[in-house]
Order: sequence, then C-alpha cells, then structure tokens
Amino acid sequence: MNASTPAASLRDHFSQVILPLWRGAGFNAALRLPYEAVTPDDHRPLPVTRYRAMACARQLFVFSLANDSAHAHTLFDALRHTFEDRRHGGWFYSVGPDGAPLDTTKDLYTHAFVVFACSVYGAQFGNRDALGIVHSTSALIEERFAARDGLFNAALGDDFRSVTGTPLQNPLMHLTEAWLAAREATRDAAFDSAVTRLAEAIARTFVHAPTGCIAELPVGAEGNRVEPGHQFEWFYLVSRAKGLLGNSGLDEAMSRAFTFAQQHGVDPSTGGVAAALDEHGGMLDATQRIWAQTEYLRALATHNDAAVREALPQQIERFRERFLHARGWYECKTPEGDVARADMPSTTPYHLATAYAALP
Repeated sequence: MNASTPAASLRDHFSQVILPLWRGAGFNAALRLPYEAVTPDDHRPLPVTRYRAMACARQLFVFSLANDSAHAHTLFDALRHTFEDRRHGGWFYSVGPDGAPLDTTKDLYTHAFVVFACSVYGAQFGNRDALGIVHSTSALIEERFAARDGLFNAALGDDFRSVTGTPLQNPLMHLTEAWLAAREATRDAAFDSAVTRLAEAIARTFVHAPTGCIAELPVGAEGNRVEPGHQFEWFYLVSRAKGLLGNSGLDEAMSRAFTFAQQHGVDPSTGGVAAALDEHGGMLDATQRIWAQTEYLRALATHNDAAVREALPQQIERFRERFLHARGWYECKTPEGDVARADMPSTTPYHLATAYAALP
C-alpha cells in the first residue's frame, strides 16, 4: 500500500497500536481470551465480570485478517474449548471470570459471529476444522433459530426450546455478513440461496418504504428507530451480495437509505455520525459511536458514485483527528467532541479492521 494514501496513517496506527494492545495488555493469557475492555491511558483491563464468545470471535477475525497465525490459532482453540456447548449444541453467550459458563442463552448474534470468524480464519489458514464449524453452526441456525416468514429469532433458551428474543435487524445483518463470508470461504452454493432467502425476508419485514432504511425493529413496531451506522453497514453488505438479492429490492432501497442517513445522520461540520434517528430523520440519539464512523468510511469507499467517493479523504482525516489517539481510540463522543465513553472494548477492532480493509 502506498504510504501516501490518506488511509495509510489509519493502518499504521492499527498495526502499531491496536494489534499489540490486544496481543498483550488486553489479552488474558491464562484463559486465552481477550478482556472485555481496557482503560485508555495504561491499558489496564476493566474489572472482569464476563468474557463473551462474540468478543473472542471478533478478535479471531481481526488477527486472521492481519495474518497473525499464532494469535489466531490461540483464539480459535479458546473459542472452541471455552464457548462450545457440548451438551445442547451451539455456543454459550458468555463465561464468567473463571472461564465457566455464565450466560448460556443461545444468541443469534453470537452464532453469526462464530460463522463469520471461522469462515475468515478457515480460509486464511486452510483450517478444515474451522470450515466444519462454519457448516455445522450454519445448519444449526437454520434448524433451531428459524422463525416466521424466513426470519430467525434473536435468542433462545440454552436447550433451544424457548424463544427469548424475536427477530431483530442487527443479528440478521451479521448473519448476512457471516453467510457472505462463508460463501467466499467454502464455495458452497447453499450459502448463495441462504443469503437470497434472508435478504428477501429482511426486505419484507424491516425496510421502511419511504426512506429505504432498514429499521432496528420490524416496521410498525412501537419505539422503532433508524441507525445511520447500520444503513452504511447494510449499504456495503448489499453491494457485496450483488446477484444474490433475489426479489428483495435491497440494492435500490439501500441507495436511498445511504442518502437519508448521510443527510440526517452525519454532522456536516465534523463528519460525526449520530447513533439513531426516527423514521422522518429526527434526532433520537446524537451520540457518535466509533463503529458508526467506520461504517461511513467503508460505505464512502465502496460507493459506486465517484462524486460521493470524493468526500472520503476529508472524512478519513476527520475520523483520525476525532476518534484516534496515541494509545488507542475514543469509543463514543458527543456532538461537541467531548468523550462520552473512554474505555476501549475488545469488540471495536473488528470495526476498524473491516473499514480499513475497504479503504483505497
């Protein structure tokens, strides 16, 4: 990569600050798991109450993408030995400070990230066990999490018999991401049809027709909201799924959703992306979370309109100045630029890595 590109400083920061942090101070070598979060100044782990399978899977993705085979192998082994439920199948949501199962909920978000991370890890290092998990966990999702109209429940009891969370946008988005990665890793056409069915189901249930936005709850649900960051994230995923969208109309919808999110959810003076809007573009939560900023970068970088992409260099610089610092990053800021959350979660490097991979 040309060192003069606008994104070069972001990638340098990632390789010189972020990756060493999560190999070192942010990693519990005894349990072989990343801590949930560390302090911004001296990188001390926050008091430990749990370790989540999703956090381990996200870090597995990060170090696989970075081609750090040693740390990726460690994380893969820890994921299997710590979070796999050998009694009921699937994966625990979390374990306690001692590594024993804590929250045994069967969570779709978690299972999607297991599929996603194992797809990338398995493809990167030729690990057949990981690709086996991709197939077995995907089959389990289709069988156990299935809900009405082609959707999947967000959460089930530990034995999969009770529904504790009905379909939600965010887990379904990450399941789409996971199956796109699985398709690339395995070349199994079954994932093509799985993505198509899921895209059509999401379009029927979550797309707000006037704006094209994908809402957090099924359209018409009380207390619904639109998150600009998720519109940008969906914009990228839909662009990757070209040819697999069936009759969903998601490509046209997400083109409109990008415009809506940019117009109502991005501060024109700072480039900060707000957390949540109502369906008319009114502000519900003006907090600027770092993950939403990274999704805006990725959407800009992969937009098919050259005029839209022209905003990318300036947005990269705004992001670097506003959200990165010498010891890491600012997780959340107010619109005025004050730090709203200073600790650094182990889940955030996933967002940094996905965005940086898409930048020119």
